[in-house]
Amino acid sequence: MKQNEKKINKIRRQGIVLLITLVVLIILATVSFLLTSHIHSRRQTDQYIIDYTKARYACDSAAKYSLATIEEIRPRLIERPNEPDFSDLFRLTDEQYQQFIDEWLELNNLELKDNFQLQYDTNDPNNKQFADISRINDTNDPNNLLSNFRFLEEPNNSDTFTVRGPYGPVWPLVTPTMEFEIGPAKVTIEIEDENAKLPLGWATIDDERFQEQTDACLEILCEWMWSNLYADTYRSDIDNLKKQLKQIVEIKPFKLDFSPITILERADVPVVSSSRSTRVQPLNRSRTVRKTYSAADQTAKQGADFSRIFHSSLIDLDLLARPTILSDRRKESALKYISLWSATTVNINTAPRNVLEAAFVFGGNEVEIADQIILKRRIKPFDNIDELKKELFQYSSSIEKCSKFITTKSTFFTIKITAVCGAARTSALIAVNEEGKQVKRIAIISG
Repeated sequence: MKQNEKKINKIRRQGIVLLITLVVLIILATVSFLLTSHIHSRRQTDQYIIDYTKARYACDSAAKYSLATIEEIRPRLIERPNEPDFSDLFRLTDEQYQQFIDEWLELNNLELKDNFQLQYDTNDPNNKQFADISRINDTNDPNNLLSNFRFLEEPNNSDTFTVRGPYGPVWPLVTPTMEFEIGPAKVTIEIEDENAKLPLGWATIDDERFQEQTDACLEILCEWMWSNLYADTYRSDIDNLKKQLKQIVEIKPFKLDFSPITILERADVPVVSSSRSTRVQPLNRSRTVRKTYSAADQTAKQGADFSRIFHSSLIDLDLLARPTILSDRRKESALKYISLWSATTVNINTAPRNVLEAAFVFGGNEVEIADQIILKRRIKPFDNIDELKKELFQYSSSIEKCSKFITTKSTFFTIKITAVCGAARTSALIAVNEEGKQVKRIAIISG
């Protein structure tokens, strides 16, 4: 019996030792796993921070470069008499879009490669698309921030063919999409024509003369975009959008025109010593001074103010950004056709049908006028509004009523910059306004 008990005790001790060993091993394995996971997670976090810093630097560098060379842009409208028009693509499904392309290619029997030659004179110094490419590729140029610069070319087969816009690239782009590298980060730059879109600021004009029309123009565009896909809710969605815009009117109404104004303001001014010395003393006196603000100054300030308002939580941008068409080839939504900046006019040469009809609500006959503009501008863009009146003389009175809201030359653009490095992605959106020979920055939004 004693021998059996000793054997049993020995087995028990061995079992306990084995159990303790297993527990220790499990604890060690768990600690090792947790430590390894923490180290891996830390490395990922550190790498993301490094990648984000590089992407942010590349985005900032591209933004500085864009602003430094933006004055070299001279958008040139092209003639497209024998090409499919971009005006009605927003309402075509993918199947209809493909059929539209196939029918046009079969009808015209054209070679795609000839269809995508750049439509500008490279010998014209005033018609540079974005910058002097020879300077960009000059590695000896100390100001050169870019490397491996190239334009993204259109695909050369019918399955991926895309319809050109008024400037050549796909609407609403002014120049071909540009892609280059700054260090390890890949950067893309897109410049969009904001005058080709419906200004959201119109819906916040606090003027009884235009109240009915401002409500109607936004409603027309939203009906174009939502009535088929969101038939059950689009009516209430439009009403909710109007309520949000009315709240903005109470905060700050949108203005179309500004006149120079002079304001008396209190400001610190330097006090000059009464002695013979003209040394300026520290600022220690406040006086009333006259400050004159030009129309351009006020327009720029309004642009900055409304860029903050329209990109804030006061507007449900997710509602406007709901996709009506979402595929590898096309992304359509109401937001794509709405300008969230301070543009005040619509360019009749570059706006699609839904925007044209909304803009001409202010004068009436919007459907007929939009039809005629789309037909005529493909052959030759309109030089001015007077030419539009002559070409469409039967609607001249309606056009005259809209003259404050339309233009034939775009001056308002946005530069979209995206930089990607590893898993990190940053972006910047810059709004600029061309005034004469100068291009002024309105606002910058970084993300």
